[in-house]
Amino acid sequence: MGIQLEVIKFFDETGTALVQRIPSEGSTDIKIGAQLIVQENQEAIFVRNGEICDTFGPGRHTLCTENVPIITRALTLPWSESPFQAQVYFVAKQAFVDLKWGTKQPIAYRDQEFSMIRLRSFGKYSLRVKDVRLLLSQLVGTKGRYTTSQIEDFLKDVIVARLTDLLGDNLDTILDLPTKYDQLAEMLKGRVFEDFDKYGLALEDFFIAGITPPDDVQQMMDARSGMHAVGDIDRFMKFKAAQAMGDAARAGGDGGSAAGTGLGMGVGVGLGAMIPGMMQSTAMQPTQSTTMSATQHCQKCNGTIADDAMFCRHCGSNQDAQQESKAPSCTECGHTFKASANFCPKCGTASK
Repeated sequence: MGIQLEVIKFFDETGTALVQRIPSEGSTDIKIGAQLIVQENQEAIFVRNGEICDTFGPGRHTLCTENVPIITRALTLPWSESPFQAQVYFVAKQAFVDLKWGTKQPIAYRDQEFSMIRLRSFGKYSLRVKDVRLLLSQLVGTKGRYTTSQIEDFLKDVIVARLTDLLGDNLDTILDLPTKYDQLAEMLKGRVFEDFDKYGLALEDFFIAGITPPDDVQQMMDARSGMHAVGDIDRFMKFKAAQAMGDAARAGGDGGSAAGTGLGMGVGVGLGAMIPGMMQSTAMQPTQSTTMSATQHCQKCNGTIADDAMFCRHCGSNQDAQQESKAPSCTECGHTFKASANFCPKCGTASK
């Protein structure tokens, strides 16, 4: 009876297996002439007695005496299992895309505009197995199956640790973030390259999808941008007040519910108290004075002039000279005074 040849192959239906061992548990005695089938996106590693004996690329391979011990079940009857144990590791060589990373806890960051804040960040990356021997020795070990989900958590921590240093060295304020995503992603990719490389992995692509501050900081940023868009805050407040008055008037005269009418009246009353203060700046603008100063008539041309004017602004005559020439004298003491005076300012004698 001839020896039945074994066929060793592996298909990954999930697309997440970095490494799959055959057999998945322990090891086995692989017969001479076994057929090893390696897919286009795979590399097979033949391990015997705990050591890597050979590697196989895509194609069909016959395992012969050069890589499989010359032994069959008939020669191993004295043992419960063959002392010559072997395994085959299938390593996926395609690019693993759409792998996600993100901060489990917010990153403390000192911002020049907002002081100390906490940031969250997330994104995607893709990787490829670069060195299968290094991957097996540094990460996989004796595991029967190693998937991207098993390595993602570790790589996330590596990426976030490097991002923390990168932000502190290259960013002054989060207000500059929108223009720096691509630059930060390229710099971060360079920093984590060596971390991936020492495990036999190559980082293909790296993207930062977002770096976000807490909600309260985002509200502050929105408020700042709103103030910048408004420009003249005084004019904006007057506009909003007038708009609110119109809304309140419509709500009050809508003929709706009592609650709606009451609301309109309440808003109107509140605005009635607010408007005077808001409009004060306009009311205080320089205008022509409404208080008229005391006046008199020119003694020569009868034009209206200021009470303390020395010369007439219409005819230019000297008002003191005019008053002296027409001023009456006290009949008692001879003191000269204004014609309009009823009594002498010096002795009190009646002028008429």
